[in-house]
Amino acid sequence: MAQPSRTWAVAAAVLALTTAAVVWWLGGPAGLGTGDTHQPPAGARAAAAPAGALVQTSPAQSVDNSFFARRRAITTDGPADPLLVHGLRDTLEALLMEAGDASDPATLKQRLAALVNQHFPAALATRALALAERYVDYRVALGSLRAPQDLTDPRALRDALEARHKVRQQFFDDAEHDALFAREAELDRYTLARLEIERNTLLSPEQRAQALQAADNELSTERRAERSAATEHMAAAAQTAAFNASNADERTRYAARSAQYGSAAAQAMAQLDREEQHWNQRLDQYSQARARQGEGPGLQQLRQQLFSPEEQQRIDAALALRQLNAGTSGS
Repeated sequence: MAQPSRTWAVAAAVLALTTAAVVWWLGGPAGLGTGDTHQPPAGARAAAAPAGALVQTSPAQSVDNSFFARRRAITTDGPADPLLVHGLRDTLEALLMEAGDASDPATLKQRLAALVNQHFPAALATRALALAERYVDYRVALGSLRAPQDLTDPRALRDALEARHKVRQQFFDDAEHDALFAREAELDRYTLARLEIERNTLLSPEQRAQALQAADNELSTERRAERSAATEHMAAAAQTAAFNASNADERTRYAARSAQYGSAAAQAMAQLDREEQHWNQRLDQYSQARARQGEGPGLQQLRQQLFSPEEQQRIDAALALRQLNAGTSGS
């Protein structure tokens, strides 16, 4: 059976319930190299999508699209504290990502001190650095917690979330906690509620549907819109998987997609299909050459001919993912 498009599979996986539970436990979108050992390798994450579908941003672009851009959007009706704005956590993660991996928290904090002015206005730099240092300590402490063995067990997840919340309380006051984690906490509560409802065998189908609808109604309008978009992405992923399994041609795919999502979305999906096909063809060529001739100068030259420097960073992980998928299909 053909594997579903990696691009749409990413959207589905990120938005799946069990994956949301994993994100809860990780406590953030990126590892810091400071003891957060639960984060999957970057190569494994990158392998899930074709290179053409990934948007790369430079550190300067990340800065402009994070804190400074949000500060420009704040009006006189905005938050009283100019540091604790929406997206603060993303800015801290961008700062930590630019600092890179470090052998110990002290070294990482030294790098943060040299970079903080690139991510925060000068008037906020001192406070921002102090907050970033505590964020490092928080991530180190988070890495010492044990992840629940069963991410589909509501009780285990609830206990894990409570343990993580206690760690956060050690490092951040209420206002800081809200700025950093309030958005995520709402989704945590919602996803856990759905998991508990779905695992409750005492509910009739009608009661389960009513309880799920009640959980949906508890979401804010913004979160509800995000969930609606998530559902569409998951449906698109399943549809693409079905197309791939049946070897549907471009005309069939376009007709179905344009009827469901509109012509612009159908054209974008068709472009992703072409990128997916081209990526797989190059991986096939490289994999076959490696099987014939093994590692050597010739293979390295082919690698450079077939893939861009950014794509070359994903090849090994992509081939490993192929092997994993092949083993799963054969079992």
